[in-house]
Amino acid sequence: MKLLQDLAECETGSPQFRIQELTGTDAPLYFFYGQQEMENDLAGIELNRENPKTIRTSDRVSTVDAGDILFSLISGKTTVASFAHRGYLYTQNYVRLKPRKEIDGKYLVYLLNESDYVRKQLTMGLQGSAVLKHTVKQLREIELPELHSVEKQILIGNLYFEQLNLQALKTRAANAERTITVEKLKRVGLS
Repeated sequence: MKLLQDLAECETGSPQFRIQELTGTDAPLYFFYGQQEMENDLAGIELNRENPKTIRTSDRVSTVDAGDILFSLISGKTTVASFAHRGYLYTQNYVRLKPRKEIDGKYLVYLLNESDYVRKQLTMGLQGSAVLKHTVKQLREIELPELHSVEKQILIGNLYFEQLNLQALKTRAANAERTITVEKLKRVGLS
């Protein structure tokens, strides 16, 4: 068994409370990467369309690049950041994972999200009184199951993301169908 820290580098995001917000328009504007963006990236489509929070600052901050693997210390979920979220600021609630060559990024996401062995370790290590939160130390020390060959990892990772995308598309279609049906029922009821 290998620990996550043996297979991937962990970089925490910018501490939000230390970022100095500026009011002028000279400073760069950043969108915050949050749970909504993570869910959209996992689904491979835009599920939620709420406007993300923004901040103007001249501080050096951690930003997302397309293809980055992000782990949420709040939800315990992991995803691959999409091109749409490139340049978003990620806070200390997220950890960027930089996998080494012996593990595929999408496969790592699959393991962290779906492996019962990994989920059990994550659940046991939750900390906090009011809000449970994972720690970077806990993440680094997660034992990963025996790895498949890189070729098989790539296959599993791609299939995992295709399945998440298909599931999201089916949910979107079912919601649209429900909305249409409810509108038809309202018209019939008003006649």
